[in-house]
Amino acid sequence: METLVWIAHIIIAVGVIAMVLLQHGKGADMGAAFGSGSSGSLFGATGSSNFLSRSTAILATLFFLTSLALAYFGLQQQKPASVLDRTAVPSTTQPAVPAQIPGGNGSKAADIPQ
Repeated sequence: METLVWIAHIIIAVGVIAMVLLQHGKGADMGAAFGSGSSGSLFGATGSSNFLSRSTAILATLFFLTSLALAYFGLQQQKPASVLDRTAVPSTTQPAVPAQIPGGNGSKAADIPQ
C-alpha cells in the first residue's frame, strides 16, 4: 500500500509542477505557447485559466493528502516512545552517606601520620 502511495505522490508532484508552469502569468509564459490566451479554445476566453486553477488546486490537495499518508506510514514503521515512557520513575532511596575520612571523626592534619 505504501508503494502505491509513493507512486501516486510522485505522479501528483509532477502534475502540480506541470499545472503551475502551464498557468497564465504576467510575462511571457509557457501557457501562452499552448493557446491559453485565445478565446476560440475549448474552454473559452477564461475557461482555461479556471480549469488550470482548479486542476492545480485539486492536485495540490491530493499532494497534501498523500504527504499525510506517507507520514502516517513512516510513523507506523518506527513508533516513537512517549515522553512519559522515557522518564524514569524515581524510586525512594536513602540519602547518600558522606564518605568517611581515614583517621576517625573530625581528624586534623596534625593527627594524620606522615
